[in-house]
Amino acid sequence: MGLIRNLKQTEPFNHIPDEVFDEFRQAATLKKFPAHVHIFNQNDPPTGYLYVIKSGLVEIVALTPGGVEMVVDYRKEGNFFGGTPVFTNEDYTAGARTVKETECYLIPAEHLQKTAKRYPQITEHFTKAVLSQVRGLYADMVRDHAQNALTQMEAYPFKKRLSEIMSTPVETCSPDTCVRDIAQRLIKRGIGAILVCADRNKVIGIVTERDLVAKVLANDTIDSTTVVARDVMTPNPYTMAPDTYMYEATTFMMSHKVKHLPILADGEVVGIVTLRDLMRYRSQKSMLLVGSIKDATTIEQLATARQEVVKVAKALMSETRSPFETMEIISYIHHTIMRRGFDLVLKEMAEQGMTPPDIDFCFMIMGSGGRKEMLLGPDQDNGFIYEDFPDDMQDEVDAFFVPFADKLVDAYARIGYKLCDGKVMADNPLWRGRLSEWKKRITTWINVPEPQRVRYSSIFFDFMPLVGEASLCNGLRDIVHQLLAEFPLFLYHMMELDFKHKVPLGLLGRFTLDREEEHKGTLSIKQAGSIFIVDCVRMFLLEQQVDATTTIERLDKLVELKVFTQESAEHIKAAFEAFTFLRLRNEIAMIEQGERPSHYLDPYALTKNEQDLLREAFRVASKLQDSTKRHFSKMVG
Repeated sequence: MGLIRNLKQTEPFNHIPDEVFDEFRQAATLKKFPAHVHIFNQNDPPTGYLYVIKSGLVEIVALTPGGVEMVVDYRKEGNFFGGTPVFTNEDYTAGARTVKETECYLIPAEHLQKTAKRYPQITEHFTKAVLSQVRGLYADMVRDHAQNALTQMEAYPFKKRLSEIMSTPVETCSPDTCVRDIAQRLIKRGIGAILVCADRNKVIGIVTERDLVAKVLANDTIDSTTVVARDVMTPNPYTMAPDTYMYEATTFMMSHKVKHLPILADGEVVGIVTLRDLMRYRSQKSMLLVGSIKDATTIEQLATARQEVVKVAKALMSETRSPFETMEIISYIHHTIMRRGFDLVLKEMAEQGMTPPDIDFCFMIMGSGGRKEMLLGPDQDNGFIYEDFPDDMQDEVDAFFVPFADKLVDAYARIGYKLCDGKVMADNPLWRGRLSEWKKRITTWINVPEPQRVRYSSIFFDFMPLVGEASLCNGLRDIVHQLLAEFPLFLYHMMELDFKHKVPLGLLGRFTLDREEEHKGTLSIKQAGSIFIVDCVRMFLLEQQVDATTTIERLDKLVELKVFTQESAEHIKAAFEAFTFLRLRNEIAMIEQGERPSHYLDPYALTKNEQDLLREAFRVASKLQDSTKRHFSKMVG
C-alpha cells in the first residue's frame, strides 16, 4: 500500500517498527479533494487527522497582515501535512489548498498520539516550524556555494579541522560525582561543561552550567549535596570526529543550539570544542581588520581597510549559512571605519584651531547603515542633530559644523563611500539642525507628503546614532512616533509611492529585465526585490509605534505583536535572505573583476536552482506588497 511505503521512507516514521504501520493501514481512510479547494484554513480547529498525499499537489498557505494568502510550501505525492495540531491541539497556523485534484490518506489523531508515546521523536518532529519552499531552495543553493567556495578560500582559519582547535585534555567525571563537586571544578577550571564518562573514557552525558542552574539551583526540591551527575546530565550528547572541518561544526552547533561539542576518536573522548572557540576563529579575519581600523592615523589607511572588507565578506559567506550575520558584521566594520574617520577629521579641525561649540550633538547615519544592513558598496546617508541651543549661538555652531560636515563627507568619499545621489548628507543644510528644527522638518514632510519628501522619509526613518549624544536620536525617534500617530495617513502615502514599482516577473515566470542602456539585460535585486521587504516591514513597525533596528529584528517584533504569523515572517525572512545572499555574492564577484559593486545582475546567468529561488523570493515580495497595500489602503476608506 502506498501509504506505508511513503511513511517508511520519511522522517519521523522511518525508525518505527512494522507493526505500527499495520495499525496505520487499518485506521487510515482515503479521501479525494477537487482542485483549488481548502482542505483546512489557517486558524481552523484541528480536523483530527494527519494527511498523507497519495496523488496530487497541495499548497501550504499563510495569511499576511492584509489578508493575502502567501504560499509558504508545497507538498507533493508521498508528503504529509496537518500533523502539528494533532500534538499541540492548537488551531492550524497555516492553511492547506489543493493545486490540482488530490487524494489523501487520513490517519486519525488518536493513532498518532498513541504511537508518539512510544516514540517521542514523532512529537518533536511535528512541533517544529514549517520549512518553506523558498527556505529549502535557499538551503540547497548555499550548500552548493559553500562547497565550491571552500575550495577557493585563502583564509586558512575556515579550513581548520576540529583536531587543530579543540581543548584537551577534557575535564570528565563519573556518573556518581556529586553536582557540588562538579560546580567547584567548573569554577576552578574556568570552563562551562564537564563530560560524564563510563568505562574506557566512553562519553554517556554532559553537565553544563545551564544544567546546574535549571535542574538544581532553580529547583527547590533538589538537595545539591546528594544529587549526582547522572541525575542532571544531558544524556548522549552530540559528538563529532577530530577531522571534521570547523565550518561544518559551526553550522551544526548553531542549528542544534548546542554550545559544547565533545570530540571522539574510536568512541573515546579526545577533546572538546565550544561554540565560543568556533566564533573566535571564524571572526579572526574581521577582528584583525577592526584592529587595524582603530589604529589608523590617516584617511588613506582607512581607505585601504575599506578595500579589505570584501575579503571578510567572502570568508564569512563561505563559512556560514546566514547572510544576515555576515551583513551585520560588515555593517559593524563600516561603522568602525566611519567612527575612526570622524575622529580623524575632528583631529584635523583641532589642528587648524577649530573646536566644536559647547553643545550636545549627534552624528547619525540612515538607510542601510542605520539598519545595520550594509553590504560592499554603500553610499553616504548621514546628518547632524543638535540640542536646542539659543538662537544667538547659530553663527558659532555653523562656524564649526559647516566646514566640519564638508570635510567629513569628503573624507568618507575618499575612503570609498560614494556620495548620496539625493544629497542626504551632513554637508547639506537640510540634514543638519536642532531637535526642534528636525521636528518642523518632519512635520512638513508628513503634512505635505510630496514624492521627494516621502523618498527622504524612507531613508531617514532608519536613522541611528554613530557618534555623539545618542539621547538626541532617541528624542528624534519619539518625535517621529508622535507625528505619525497624529498623521497616520502618511504611511499610506509611503506605501502608494513605493508600490508604483512591481517585482520583475512576467505572467509565465519570465524575468523582466531593465531596458535602460546603463543596466540593459539585468535587474536590480535591491530596487526590485529586497527594498519592498524592507519598506513594508518598516511601515508596519512605524504603525505599531515600536523600535527595532534590522529588518529581521523588526519581523520578530511584529510576530510578537501578532501583526504577522510566525509562518509568514519565516517565509519573508527566507526571501530577504535569498536576495541578500545573491546580491552579496554578486558584489564580491564584481569587486574581484575590478568593477564597482552593484545590485544589478543577469538572472539568466544564475543556475536553474538559483533562478527558481529568485522567482520564489520575488513572489514573496509581491505578496507582501499586496497585503501591505490592502492594509494601509483602509486608511483612505
